[in-house]
Amino acid sequence: MIIAVDGPTASGKGTIARALAAHYGLPHLDTGLLYRAVGYQVLLAGGDPDSEADALAACAFPPTLLGDPELRSEATGGLASRVSVHHAVREALYERQRAFATQEGGAVLDGRDIGTVIVPEAEAKLFVTASVEARAKRRYLEMVNSGREADIDAIAADLSLRDERDRNRKEAPLRQADDALLLDNSDLSAQASIDRAIALVESRITPRR
Repeated sequence: MIIAVDGPTASGKGTIARALAAHYGLPHLDTGLLYRAVGYQVLLAGGDPDSEADALAACAFPPTLLGDPELRSEATGGLASRVSVHHAVREALYERQRAFATQEGGAVLDGRDIGTVIVPEAEAKLFVTASVEARAKRRYLEMVNSGREADIDAIAADLSLRDERDRNRKEAPLRQADDALLLDNSDLSAQASIDRAIALVESRITPRR
């Protein structure tokens, strides 16, 4: 069984995808982490994330980079959004994502184009979203609780900018797949979001059992 979880930055899709993977006993891939690694590798190499050539070269990042906590920073998230617009980068990472998704037994993947591009054949697709205000508040609390300085207005502005970039990019723009089920968790707790996600997936896979 393949489960695709798409949605904008800080929507909670990663938390939901990990919970779904644990619930169904499936491996999980945060595909956004791949793009974050590319963006951060560009920075480490002194390159330009808006240069397709620099971004493509960064796709050869060492596997150990995926464990670097800096990949989770807001700055790296912005870099990921910038390198993800390049066709060559998306092509370079496509096969890696497809191989993970189509492994024996299935998998759970979260990102921005999983249900539309990577595995359009997924048995269950969710599009997880929330208002910019709700997402900014969550990200703000996450940063403060981890001891980092944060400005909620700056976070909201950055989220809006990344949403616009992701939705309007030429290559695999962020959008809800026609057959994806919508989960707006603006007013839901993390656990309530997970429970709702499981119920939505069950609604898709139960008739096939």
